[in-house]
Order: sequence, then C-alpha cells, then structure tokens
Amino acid sequence: MEISKGWNARKKKQLQVIIAFTIVPLFLLILFTYYPFLEMIRYSFYNMKYIGPRKFVGWRNYVQVFTRPDIIRTLLLSLYYMVGSVVQVALALYLATIFCFKVKGENLWKGFIFFPYLINGIAIGFIFKFFYTRGFVLDTVLQVIGFDLENLPYWLKDQKINNWSLVFTSIWRYMGSNMVLFLGAMMSVDDTLYEAASLDGANKWQTFRHIILPSIKTIVTLNIILSITGSLSAFEPPYVITSGANGTGTFFVVMNDIAHTSQKVGLASAMAVFLLFVIIVAKFVQDALFKYIFRNADTDDESADVARARKKAQKAAARKAKGGA
Repeated sequence: MEISKGWNARKKKQLQVIIAFTIVPLFLLILFTYYPFLEMIRYSFYNMKYIGPRKFVGWRNYVQVFTRPDIIRTLLLSLYYMVGSVVQVALALYLATIFCFKVKGENLWKGFIFFPYLINGIAIGFIFKFFYTRGFVLDTVLQVIGFDLENLPYWLKDQKINNWSLVFTSIWRYMGSNMVLFLGAMMSVDDTLYEAASLDGANKWQTFRHIILPSIKTIVTLNIILSITGSLSAFEPPYVITSGANGTGTFFVVMNDIAHTSQKVGLASAMAVFLLFVIIVAKFVQDALFKYIFRNADTDDESADVARARKKAQKAAARKAKGGA
C-alpha cells in the first residue's frame, strides 16, 4: 500500500513538472505571438495611429491594399524575388548534387558558399551598397576586364536592372543555406541505391533524376516554400541598399513606411494580414504542384525507380556474398 502511494506521489510530481514546463512556453507563445497577431487583425479594421483616437472603417483598409498604386507595384515587384528564389533553389540543388558525388576541396568550397548566410543582413546591405556604387567594386572589376565605365549602367538607379541587382544579393546570401539542407538530405540516401545505379551503368544525371530527387522531394518542397515566403517578405536589401528609392521598394519596405512614417497603422496591419493570406495560398499551390510532380512516388516517399534500384542492390549484394562464400 505504501509503495502504491509513493508511486502515485512520484507520478503526480512528474505530471506537475511536465505541466510547469509546458505552461510557461505556451504562455510566452500566446503572449508574444498569437495575442499580437489577433490584435493586428483587429487594428486592420480601424483608421488609427500608434497614439490617438481610433475610427472603425470596416474593410476600407483592405480595399486600399488592392487599389493603392504604390502597394500594387510592390506586389508586382515580388515577382523579381520569386524568380530569384527559383534560381537560388536550382543553383543550391545543382551545387549540392556536385558535392554529393565528391570533389576536391569540397569542404573549403562548402564553407565559402555557406559563409554569406552567417553574415548579418544589415552588414550585407552595406557591403553591396558599396559594391554597386558607381565607380566602386563592380565597376572597377568590369573595367579591368575591358568594359568602359561610360557604357556600364547605374546598378542601383537604372530601373531596368536595379531590382535584379538586389535580387542577386538575396541569392548570394541564402543559396548556401539551401545547399546545406539539400546536402543533408542527400547524405541520408542509402548507399546501396548508388551502388545499384552504378551496376546498371547509370550516369550522374540518371542517378540524380531517379534516385536523388525522389528521395529528397520533401526537402525540395521545404526549400521552395521557404524561398517563396522569403521573396514575398524581402526587406533588408532594398531598405539598406536603396531605401526603397527608384522603384525598389518591396512590400515590406512600403509597409514599414506606411506604419512608421505615415503612421497609418490600420492600413499597415491590413497589408500584413493580406501578405499572410498570400503566403498560405502560395503554400497550398506549391503542395498541389509537388503532388502532381511526384505523383508516381509511393506513400513511403520512395519512388518506383528507387524501389527497383534498392531491390537490384540487394540482389547484387546477395550474389557477392555467395561468391565470397
């Protein structure tokens, strides 16, 4: 009887510890994440400043999101960063595949490519601000290889090219993190699959297409979702490098100006809610797209090609074992 009481007391203490360690993080999450988010939704229906009276305006702020030319322009500007995110993921996947097949000095190259991700975004902004400035680093390098300074564009003023210049900074910064995620997924692929592909005489492209890509489809989807989300919320490069001038102001830059300079908190809140809705829709569209692309994959995340390669590898290993015996 005493043993039973002691056991129950121990279980009770364990439950109390679990509840205590669960309640504190949940309280902080609700206090600093969900409560401000709900307040932001409420603010989006008001015409208000940070300090002063509030006037309920209903859906008027959301109507302005779709009718103000400066906001609509930022949505179109997001297409630049979306294209850049696709290029970024493609380059990261290409480099990860190269490193997966082993190259000389791969650790050094991995370090060089991943290093920009470790640099603070503001610092990167200042680096590229001087990099693109007329007559500075980029122009000097191009002159060394034979270009005339007078024929070079103004990288941050010419509206035909300035947004692409800013997109390049994002690609340079985040490509390394994408590559590391791809490499981690590729390293987890069973080595017997590569052996089976080698026995079948598959080249590197066939190995990538039929073994690597189906095996890492979850990470590919995750990277694309993160990249698209980042493209919709680009802020640091245009804010630090150009301050949003010459048609480079992204959705976040304009939202920051509306909220903190114009003090239109209600409109800025409506923009934030709208951006969240766009990101959720983009996520579902990507899920549907990847379900279609990988429609031939089995439910256990292993494609038919991978399954066949695995069986061949197992048979080859069995034959090798018999020959050794």
